[in-house]
Amino acid sequence: MVNKGDMINDRYQIIRSIGEGGMANVYLAEDTILNRRVAVKILRGDLASDEKFVRRFQREAISASSLNDPNIVEVYDVGEDDGKYFIVMEYVEGKTLKQLIKKRGSLTLPEVIDIMLQLTKAIAHAHESYIIHRDIKPQNVIILEDGTVKIMDFGIAVALNSGDLTQTNSVMGTVYYIPPEQANGGAATIKSDIYSLGILMYELVTGHVPFKGDSPVEVALKHMKEPLPSICEYDPDMPQSIENIILRAAAKNPKNRYDSAMEMHDDLKTALDPERFNEPKIKYAYPETNFDNDDLPKSKESRTSRREGEEEKKKDKKMNKAMIIIGSIIAVLVIALIIIFFVVPNLASNKEIEIPDVAGMTISKAERTLEDEGFTVANKTKKENSDDVKKNRVIGTTPDIGRTVKKSTKITLIISKGTDKIKVKDYTGENYYDIKAQLEAKGIKVITEPKRVPNTDNAKEGTILEQDIEPGEKIGKGDTITLTIPEVYTSYPNFVEGGYSETSVRQFCEENGVTLNVTYVVDPTSENGTIISQNKQYGGEVKKGDILNIRVVKNEAQPPEEPEPENNDQAQTPTESTENQ
Repeated sequence: MVNKGDMINDRYQIIRSIGEGGMANVYLAEDTILNRRVAVKILRGDLASDEKFVRRFQREAISASSLNDPNIVEVYDVGEDDGKYFIVMEYVEGKTLKQLIKKRGSLTLPEVIDIMLQLTKAIAHAHESYIIHRDIKPQNVIILEDGTVKIMDFGIAVALNSGDLTQTNSVMGTVYYIPPEQANGGAATIKSDIYSLGILMYELVTGHVPFKGDSPVEVALKHMKEPLPSICEYDPDMPQSIENIILRAAAKNPKNRYDSAMEMHDDLKTALDPERFNEPKIKYAYPETNFDNDDLPKSKESRTSRREGEEEKKKDKKMNKAMIIIGSIIAVLVIALIIIFFVVPNLASNKEIEIPDVAGMTISKAERTLEDEGFTVANKTKKENSDDVKKNRVIGTTPDIGRTVKKSTKITLIISKGTDKIKVKDYTGENYYDIKAQLEAKGIKVITEPKRVPNTDNAKEGTILEQDIEPGEKIGKGDTITLTIPEVYTSYPNFVEGGYSETSVRQFCEENGVTLNVTYVVDPTSENGTIISQNKQYGGEVKKGDILNIRVVKNEAQPPEEPEPENNDQAQTPTESTENQ
C-alpha cells in the first residue's frame, strides 16, 4: 500500500495517485534531489511476487529508457524498494486524446494531421529501437497546452527479440484498436502498431471507433471480418486522401498496410494538399478477406490447431466409396427440392414493381409497407442528416423511391439523423476563441474581422463585438460566420475635463512617444495649472511622433491687498449730519 507522503527509494515523495492500470499504479511524486515533479509507476503488490510479471515490468523500463524522442514520455529511473518495483517517468500535464474526443467529438482535419504526424514520428523512433508499443489508443496519448503530443505507457510494449515476454498466445492491448492478427492469436509486429494508428486516426476524424459490440469477442471478430466503414460515404465532403491513409493503415491484411510508421508519416504530410482531395479510392494489392494467415507470426496454439486441421483433412480423404455414393444421391435430392421450393416461386418474384414512397414514415411502418409489397428490407440502415425529415424517420431508400425493380431486390432504408445545423446564439461579449472552437467543431467556417476601437470603450481583447448572422438563424457544416473582435488602440484622454495635471500629461506623452508643446496663458477666472484646451480630439488614436499642444493657466503673482486707511473726519460726518437734522 502506497500513501501520501511515503518515500520511494529515499528520494521520491508520493503526493497523490493519478492512475491505475492492469499491471501497475501510477503516482505523482516529488523528486527531492532534483526538485521536480515526476510520475512513479509501481508494480501492483499482488503481481510483485510473480517473477514473470516482474521481468516484464523491468523490461518495460529497459525498453522505454532507450527511447529519446520529444513525443515519447521519458523514463528517468527504475529500481526496487522494499519489495516495490518502480519506474520513474516524466510527469506530463495535459489532457488525454480520449478526453479531448469525448469533449469535442471529431477534430478538425488540420488538428488530426498535426497529431498523427507527431505520433507516427514517435512510433517510428520506437520501431527503429526494435520496440513495439502494442497498446496504441487515445487513452495513452497526452496533449499538452502548446499542442505537443506525447505517447506514454509502454506497459505492454516489448522488444522485438524479447523471447518469452512476447506472449503471442494472449490477446493484449485494447480490443477497440486491436489488429486482426493479434485478435487471431498472432504475434505483434511493427505493422500491428500501424493498424492501431489507423484505427486511432479513424476515431479522430469521426469522433467514434469503427467497430463496437456487446462483448470484446464480438469487437475482435469485427476487426477480423468486417470491412472498415467508409468515412467518405458518411461525410461526402471528406477528402479521399484522408480516407485512403486510414484504409491503408487499418488494412486487415498486413501486406496491404504501410511498411513502416515513417512511410505513413510521409503520406500524412501531403494529405491536405488540394490536388489529393479527389484522388482515386485506394485498391488493395492483396485480398482483405480470407487472407493468407500463413504470412502472420503464429502462436503455439495456432500452430497446433493447424496441425490438427491437417490431420482431419487426411482422415476425410479416407472416406469410403459407399459414403461418397450415398452423399451424391442425397445431394441430387437436395438440389431437386431447392428447385421445387425456391427457384420456381422466385420466377414469379422476378416481376418488376415500383418501390413505394415511404419517406417521412417511421422505420417500422416503412418496413411493413415494403414487405407488404413483397420486398425484403435490409437489416442495416443508412443514416444521413436532414433539415426536412425528423430524426429516426425515413428519408428515402436504396434503390430510390419510385424506381421499378424486381421483387427480389433488397431495399435499404435511409434514416434521418436530424438536422446538422445549429441555432446561432448572441455571441457578443463572449470569448472569441471558445466560440470559434465550438463552431469549427461543427464544420462551420469562422472569419475573423478586426475592428479598431479606442481603449476608452473598455473593449476587451478576444471579446466578440459583432456577428454577421442574427441570433436564432440556423447554420451548418460548410456555412460561414464572421465574428468581429476588437483591435484596441491607445486614445487621447480628455485632458481638459479629466482632472489631468501638466505633469500627468507629460508622463502620458513620454510613454506613447508624443511630443508635448505647452502654452501658458493668464486666466484670472481659473486656477493655476488648469488645462483649458488640447489640439488632439478626445478618443482619437495616439500615434508615435504626434505633437500634442495644450494650454495651461499660469497667472502672474498679485500684490497683497492693502487695508483702507482710517479717516476720522469721514467717520464723524454721518453723526454730525444726523445731529444737524
